[in-house]
Amino acid sequence: MEIGVFSIGDMTEDPLTGHTPDEHEKIQMQLAIAKHAEDVGFDVFAVGQHHNPPFAAPGNPPVLLAYLAAVTKKIKLSTAVTLITTMDPVRLAEDYAYLQHLTEGRMDLALGRGNTGPVYPWFGRDIRKGIELAIENYDLLYRLWHNENLNWHGEFRTPLNHFTSMPRPLDGVAPFVWHASIRSPETAEQAAYYGDGFFHNNIFWNKEHVINMVNLYRQRYEFYGHGKAKQAYVALGAQAYVAKNSQDAVREFRPYFDNAPVYGHGPSLEDFSEITPLTVGSPQEIIDRTLTFRDWVGDYQRTLFLIDHAGLPLKTVLNQMDIFGADILPTLRKEFESRRDPEVPATAPSHAAMVELAQAGHAPIPGGNK
Repeated sequence: MEIGVFSIGDMTEDPLTGHTPDEHEKIQMQLAIAKHAEDVGFDVFAVGQHHNPPFAAPGNPPVLLAYLAAVTKKIKLSTAVTLITTMDPVRLAEDYAYLQHLTEGRMDLALGRGNTGPVYPWFGRDIRKGIELAIENYDLLYRLWHNENLNWHGEFRTPLNHFTSMPRPLDGVAPFVWHASIRSPETAEQAAYYGDGFFHNNIFWNKEHVINMVNLYRQRYEFYGHGKAKQAYVALGAQAYVAKNSQDAVREFRPYFDNAPVYGHGPSLEDFSEITPLTVGSPQEIIDRTLTFRDWVGDYQRTLFLIDHAGLPLKTVLNQMDIFGADILPTLRKEFESRRDPEVPATAPSHAAMVELAQAGHAPIPGGNK
């Protein structure tokens, strides 16, 4: 099990102090969080992609991740998510292959449609075509990474004639891709078709919905012949606030929850915690609740915690990460591993593992056949 943190870079007012970080401060916070994530033992740091206030998450995540590649040594770098609908697949192919080289393969990426309506026309796209854009753009991105002198035409961009994207993927093997969605079964189908991973960022959704989406992906993954349903690669979102005891955790986090840009002024903290993965409590409560995710979806490979949102100050975020590193991560890893079916991979394939699969002729084939 890979356990990581992700940041959406929201610049939200701290309800206790009234301070709102500016863009520079928030960017510096993300750097500090990523480096501290490695120091305390997280496996992954991921960053969202936004182009609209109040988010300072980079519009071009490879810029941030390339910097982090230079100041970290082992933590895996990823996205949560890269916008496959509004970004040009040619640029994505170039940027993330370049990032592969800079990180020596210590990266992957999650692709998502994005749910902010005004962003689409800023990039000349129509949100009503979101599904079609995601399907066509990934088809092109996949082909760019796997073919040279590519001839291609589609609906949403100009054709390509004898085009080769540069640089080529590291060791001739494309990065591992997670297809991310909260509510679109088409995305689960797309992930299964290619034999890629499926990331359900379930932090706002009830478990029944999560179960249905992951089960669909697993069934279709097996249908396309990539392996048994239980062996499909699944990642989940998570959200927690931890203190030594649950009473302190609730008291400290409640004003931030009530002020959060997405769900603030909506359901109560208690109601939201009951129906979504949000867990506010002691280290043991975080452990117990996170382990139940396996009961929902079976053995899975990655958990990403949203940890720096809603105006939480950097000092508090880093303290949260310290508690995770000391009191939560070791137990979670031990418990997930002790319960894992030996037929199910513990993590998504590393770059080295994907190179071995490719050299052995066992890399996934889209649709299950040539």
